[in-house]
Amino acid sequence: MPFVRYGVLSGTLHRHHRDRPDSQGRWFHVNLEVDAPAGRHHCAVDVDSHASAVGVRWKTFTLPAVALGPAAALAASPGYHELPRTPDSGALDLLRHPELADRSGVLFTRRPPSWLQDLLELVDSRPWHAGSNVEAALALESILVPGQHVLVFGEPFDDDPEGDLGMHNVHQNQGDPAGSQWWVENGTWQDGATLTRRPNGAYDLFLNKFSSQSDRTDAAGHPVA
Repeated sequence: MPFVRYGVLSGTLHRHHRDRPDSQGRWFHVNLEVDAPAGRHHCAVDVDSHASAVGVRWKTFTLPAVALGPAAALAASPGYHELPRTPDSGALDLLRHPELADRSGVLFTRRPPSWLQDLLELVDSRPWHAGSNVEAALALESILVPGQHVLVFGEPFDDDPEGDLGMHNVHQNQGDPAGSQWWVENGTWQDGATLTRRPNGAYDLFLNKFSSQSDRTDAAGHPVA
């Protein structure tokens, strides 16, 4: 079944830091500390996966607030907001939202040449990129500025033993294959993402997904051929 809870944290970025690498097979994150009325929230954004040699795939781009629809309006009310899994609630779906879906059908496993990057920009393509956890972390960190307003979509911490506030599953939350431990959590309109607001009101977006997740899903969020 999909997540029991899903929503967005609206707040101000205090700082960010990376996990310390270790040899225990733990997932690697960029950690955001976000201030909101209830306190300081810890938001763990996945930039690596121990389940794949490729790790995560990501994309970064900028959109005007109007292109985000109801999601942008949530910035006016700091704090955590629970969201219904519908297109008009402000929830995100990386495969269905018209401004977030991949428009090119092309995945680059390494950086394309500059001439091809220019061509893709002309056709307004937003392909997924793949690389190391360091490259993914750098892409996310490129849009993070302390003091900036941020929107972090994902699942809130409900069972943290220390009672910490925060968000996890800040990544695509559908398309996990049958037989995986995440199959039961597949669902549409419950994807995670990190958005930061520029002074002019536009938003920089960092979208991320795991290499094992499908780019096409059914109404239940399960992968289709």
